[in-house]
Amino acid sequence: MKQTIKTFLLGVLCTATCYVLSSCNNNSSSGQGHSHSEEVHDHAHHDHEAHDHEADDHSHEGHDHEGHNHDGHNHDGHDHGHSHEGGNASPDEITLSAESAAAAGVTAEVIVPGPFRGVLEVSGRIMPAPEDETTVVASVPGIVSYAAPLIEGSRVNDGSPMFTISSRHLQDGDPVQRARIEYETARQEYERAAKLVEDNIVSRQEYEAAKGRYETARLTYEALASNGGENGTAVKSPVRGYVKTCLVKEGDYVTVGTPLAKVVAGSRLYLKADVSERYLNRLPGVNDANFRLSYGDRVYTASRLGGRLLGYGRSTDETNAYIPVTFAFNGTEEILPGAFAQVWLLSAERDGVISLPVEAVTESQGHYFVYIKLDETCYKKQEVTLGATDGQRYEILSGLKGGENVVTRGATHVKLASAGNLIPAHTHNH
Repeated sequence: MKQTIKTFLLGVLCTATCYVLSSCNNNSSSGQGHSHSEEVHDHAHHDHEAHDHEADDHSHEGHDHEGHNHDGHNHDGHDHGHSHEGGNASPDEITLSAESAAAAGVTAEVIVPGPFRGVLEVSGRIMPAPEDETTVVASVPGIVSYAAPLIEGSRVNDGSPMFTISSRHLQDGDPVQRARIEYETARQEYERAAKLVEDNIVSRQEYEAAKGRYETARLTYEALASNGGENGTAVKSPVRGYVKTCLVKEGDYVTVGTPLAKVVAGSRLYLKADVSERYLNRLPGVNDANFRLSYGDRVYTASRLGGRLLGYGRSTDETNAYIPVTFAFNGTEEILPGAFAQVWLLSAERDGVISLPVEAVTESQGHYFVYIKLDETCYKKQEVTLGATDGQRYEILSGLKGGENVVTRGATHVKLASAGNLIPAHTHNH
């Protein structure tokens, strides 16, 4: 019986001891269990001044402030209700200093709706004007040699020697020598007749005939002698221009009138545009043209080159369904006959159209953008929808309303500056 009571009391004592120890552990962990884990402690909503530590159900003696590392808590960039400088900047806004903009030639202008001409974009080609093309022919028969190296595109001046024709070894002899002999003979007969006519030994009619033969022989000889030399007769260029094509080779035999070369003066050129027959109804309104050559970026205007519309065809070519539209204009050194061109045929003006120079528009992944100048150093990227172009300006269908201060020169530099203005996303990593 005593043994049983002793065992019971021992069990009660052990139970009480465990209860006391468990209570102590719970009290100790009540201060340490206040977790300040940085991953879940939201300082954006944790008001340190309004936080009632006296009412907080934990002991400051048990609160482990050494474990709450405020030194490691990065408050730089931590949004506590105030905005960072530039932190709210729009991703479409670009910063470019006034000095950099001036150095890059960036300029802007206020866009105002205005006139814009109807445009028909086609392809075309520069052709020499028929009246500007001259054929150089042989003046005497003989063997041809080049007076100077001649290739297509060679520059020639008016009166400069191009070929020499030698008749020295021909059966009929040198035509210059024959002309000289005929001239001397005719001169002597004329002088004799002039003396005899005074004494009425020869008739007046015979005298006039002798005089006519003399004048003819003189002109022939002088014409040949002026171009003659030791090596033969020189054939000179009749105009200033360039060689379009050479029609003979060195050593070829030619007769009088044989074409030797074609020379183009280049002072007058034709622009021939090929228009699809489906645009026939638009051709009566065409009165000018812009064009850009295949080897350059400059856009020319026919009217500014002294040009005018000559007319357009009333039928299509046998080999294609295109109608030729032809302009004549004054040639320049930069415009080569035969060059292909992109052509914008211009018709009547439309008012109230917003347009921009082509250099004001940039492209990115199939989208088109312009840059609006907000102040001296800030620009805004604005997407626009393009309409027609005359080669010099774009029609803007949407994206601008008018009145915006848009960059018209140096837009590419502003686009490049935008790559350096990208603001990284605001992250808060602990």
